[in-house]
Amino acid sequence: MESRYNPNAIESKWQQTWAEQGLDRTSEASHQPKFYALSMFPYPSGSLHMGHTRNYVITDVIARHKRMQGYRVLQPMGWDAFGLPAENAAIERGIHPAKWTYENIAQMKGQLQQLGLSIDWSREVTTCSPEYYKWTQWIFLEFFQAGLAYQKEAAVNWDPIDGTVLANEQVDSEGRSWRSGAQVERKMLRQWFLKITDYAEQLLLDLEQLAGWPERVKLMQANWIGKSVGAYLEFPIIGMDEKIPVFTTRPDTVYGVTYLVLAPEHPLTRRVTTTKRLAEVEQFIQEVGNQSEIERTSDEKPKRGVPTGGKAINPFTEQEIPIWIADYVLYEYGTGAVMGVPAHDTRDFQFAHEQNLAIQVVIVPSGENTGETPELKAAYTEPGMMINSGSFNGMVSTEGKQAVIEYAEKQGFGKAQVQYRLRDWLISRQRYWGAPIPVIHCPKCGTVPVPLADLPVRLPEDVAFTGRGASPLAELESWINVPCPSCGTTAKRETDTMDTFIDSSWYFLRYPDAQNASLPFDSAKTNDWMPVNQYVGGIEHAILHLLYSRFFVKVLRDRGLLNFSEPFQCLLTQGMVQGITYKNPATGKYLSPAQVNPTEPKDPETGEPLQVFYEKMSKSKYNGVAPEEVLAKYGADTARMFILFKAPPEKDLEWDDADVEGQFRFLNRVWRIVAEFHEKNQPQTVASPWDEVETKGDSTTKALAPEIAANEISSQKQPTDRRQETGDRRQESGVRSQESGVRRSEHI
Repeated sequence: MESRYNPNAIESKWQQTWAEQGLDRTSEASHQPKFYALSMFPYPSGSLHMGHTRNYVITDVIARHKRMQGYRVLQPMGWDAFGLPAENAAIERGIHPAKWTYENIAQMKGQLQQLGLSIDWSREVTTCSPEYYKWTQWIFLEFFQAGLAYQKEAAVNWDPIDGTVLANEQVDSEGRSWRSGAQVERKMLRQWFLKITDYAEQLLLDLEQLAGWPERVKLMQANWIGKSVGAYLEFPIIGMDEKIPVFTTRPDTVYGVTYLVLAPEHPLTRRVTTTKRLAEVEQFIQEVGNQSEIERTSDEKPKRGVPTGGKAINPFTEQEIPIWIADYVLYEYGTGAVMGVPAHDTRDFQFAHEQNLAIQVVIVPSGENTGETPELKAAYTEPGMMINSGSFNGMVSTEGKQAVIEYAEKQGFGKAQVQYRLRDWLISRQRYWGAPIPVIHCPKCGTVPVPLADLPVRLPEDVAFTGRGASPLAELESWINVPCPSCGTTAKRETDTMDTFIDSSWYFLRYPDAQNASLPFDSAKTNDWMPVNQYVGGIEHAILHLLYSRFFVKVLRDRGLLNFSEPFQCLLTQGMVQGITYKNPATGKYLSPAQVNPTEPKDPETGEPLQVFYEKMSKSKYNGVAPEEVLAKYGADTARMFILFKAPPEKDLEWDDADVEGQFRFLNRVWRIVAEFHEKNQPQTVASPWDEVETKGDSTTKALAPEIAANEISSQKQPTDRRQETGDRRQESGVRSQESGVRRSEHI
């Protein structure tokens, strides 16, 4: 047996053996309990770094452990392959996004296979494949038939460079696109939505079922859903028959309303504006239209607004109050209007001071009322005693909420209401590289679903990628113009594609039946494997991906396709892998470690000292460590051991080459122990069964095959007395323990 530890020879040999024997193929033995282990699938961006691999190594250890316990284990892998980066790459490189995507998949798959992960690759899915997005479209039509997919005009975040709608999460605090850097604009577009708000209460209540989820993730989801219990109140507009509706969680402060604020986009805005104020209002609407939602609602920026000249009546006080418009009120939230209570709302207090609006105190701390209205230096937002509130004076404000609602209901200008922060999911994207929305717009029949027999609606390949103007699909007349499936009239395809969150909201349902050509999945098979027993992924997906996946499962359950309500039983949000990072604080520029002398870190161009710190691995920060570099030098076992032992899975891990080297030395020591023992215990007269193997150049198999090692031990001279027999047994036990350690180290 060779005394030198050669991980590349060992690992390539055994990975090939495992593949030939199909050890990672999923067992369908119904007598075994099931265990579904799943990592969040990656976007094929080109290459992995060790931050990615931590996710997959953690999941793999769990999967291997469950196999050893007698479970049938499903551990699949796929690719979240649609999206804007591929289309941008096509524009920059002059290639088709499919070519760029599939080349990246091939490279990343090779990297994952080198890690020795026990993945069942026969269940691989790729979301940009027609064999997958056919069923994404099929599922969309299920939503459409259930009345959960619809179109409406909506104010959206528009990236003028990338030419597409952005989610709020894709806009930074400065109102710029997270990818292009463009100043995001607000635009009214006809968009497709999914009615996730119909499931808001279920999504909130069912969080209680998720005992295996981190509490902080459940709290993040609950806050995103944002249930509020309060009152719906109506304020009559002077000179009009219409009323301005508002929702408030503080009906006890209604006597302190001194003005109303409409969102600039509100349909009543121009109607309540007087001729004298019209020019100023129009200019303000235009200014606000160029701001993102993030900019408008930022607490760090002043609240801007202008008066419309219109007035309304506070139905509780019967007093006239002015109507304003302001940037901090959004039409998509609530009713698109708020009642201004500056004495008891921080935002309103700031706005009233800036605009010199009246402030009326109606709540004071209990026991502190002296009969005089206090002068406020800040809004009082806590509960207390009601004053200046008509018949409600002296009432505790927490009790006053219900009393005010009951009064409003009796008078006919209000009622109790529950409201959610959650809004319907905008899924339209004005780009090419996504699943086409399978509907046809007919001038006679309206919006008509594409017949199931005609799915998938394939992406045409003969398109030009310029990065400017409308989506390539919107300019391809030969693809757009089709006969209506219902009446045969010349009609037009929908040219928007779906948000890529759609693809990742159901992929885990496909894995149990990934080769099904007749349905997205066989319900019996998917119901058998689901829910996922252990889901592993980054905390950055704690809200949207997980929320949308939960929503999809509940809808498909209600459509009779599933028999469970939650997709992920246990969730592990693994910590980030952080790499050593060099940054010039004067310029903000990041430098590659190859450019820096670590003993004296300075900018090689300017000579300025650099900041040195650990930060999440990222290409843009030049601090990523490529798996192939680690594997070539140390092998997969070393990389896996480092990832598992350096830090607890949920904590961040600092990549340190010295620590990796330490793990490598440990495995070398294990190997030497076995090699030395083997050499000392060679039989003198019987040919070793390893001789033939070693003559073929395979010097590693011996230490990894316990049955052969055991045969060698038993072939040695029998003990002559009880003491010698005991010693030999201890020695044999030591060999088995050492060999077991070697095998475990390979399988970590």
